[in-house]
Amino acid sequence: MTQTVHVPLGDRAYDVRIGFGLLKRAGAEIAPLLHRSRVAVVTDETVGAAHLDTLRQGLAAEGIDMVSLALPPGESTKGWPQFERTVEWLLEQRIERRDVVIALGGGVIGDLVGFAAAVLRRGVRFVQIPSSLLAQVDSSVGGKTGINAPQGKNLIGAFHQPALVLADIGLLNTLPPRDLLAGYGEVVKYGLLGDAAFFDWLERNGPALADGDADARAYAVKRSVEMKAEIVVRDETEQGDRALLNLGHTFCHALEKVTGYSARLLHGEGVAIGCALAFELSSRLGLCSQEDPSRVRAHLRDMKMKTDLADIEGDLPDADVLLDHMGQDKKVIDGQLRFILAKGIGQAFVTSDVPRDAVRSLLQDALAQR
Repeated sequence: MTQTVHVPLGDRAYDVRIGFGLLKRAGAEIAPLLHRSRVAVVTDETVGAAHLDTLRQGLAAEGIDMVSLALPPGESTKGWPQFERTVEWLLEQRIERRDVVIALGGGVIGDLVGFAAAVLRRGVRFVQIPSSLLAQVDSSVGGKTGINAPQGKNLIGAFHQPALVLADIGLLNTLPPRDLLAGYGEVVKYGLLGDAAFFDWLERNGPALADGDADARAYAVKRSVEMKAEIVVRDETEQGDRALLNLGHTFCHALEKVTGYSARLLHGEGVAIGCALAFELSSRLGLCSQEDPSRVRAHLRDMKMKTDLADIEGDLPDADVLLDHMGQDKKVIDGQLRFILAKGIGQAFVTSDVPRDAVRSLLQDALAQR
């Protein structure tokens, strides 16, 4: 059964379709958007090898022709060189303003292709077909697109909402276990930031989700998308509430930077560690009980996920270097770091009133346990 979460953004409203076999039915899902029976698909080489033929067949069933470009897999793709290659390829394919570009892949492809669609001919429509759990629950929804800069992650981009999102739960079966668990870091985030009952559900059902329970996966994706959609509708361009979605990310982006955006630390793993640190910081500042960070860590460990700085292989710089990287984050306003802290599980809030020394002390203690 396919479920739909509607994102009501006026003339930019769209549906997120969640279910099984959506890739095979992509032609029927996408055909209503098309002015001509042709689409351009951008994917990465790994996802393309696994799923591009199925998508091609699904489109052909409705008489839709497809041209495709496969980029190298990995976070390093999300920069100027592959972005330029993608935009120029789309121009070579004579993609017009009324056409549709499809992003088939994880968060890297979705972010890069969405940004390319945003700037191509001053904006063409695009469809997200997220292939990873992380992309299905988070990056494919909400219209944040962009690429990384040498100075930090996602510093170049645009808000550009998709015309449709097709979250095919069956695609998760082809994910390596580590990638699935990394995506679970973003799922946990939703329970921690605004839905204690969802976190309770995850504590009971998370292991089954990881083991392949299809119904558990579908529910987790649907609930995560519902929560993200509610927040995006309230604050599309991150002036206030949308910053809640960055729970754990201020720490995460600094850790990704110092590990070179490499396989040492996947994004969702950084989010999980960042959420644990954010709750520990909240407890130290007297905002929540010590039981809350303990419960967060216990669940992450139950899921066999990275939980602490000690779980990151290789050397890490000292606390001051990490703090400096946090200062380059997009969430800095007037030089003040914004943190998402919590008064309890499901009770996150945004604040700039965090003593730098408290953050340094937290990082120093976490590094000392390595």
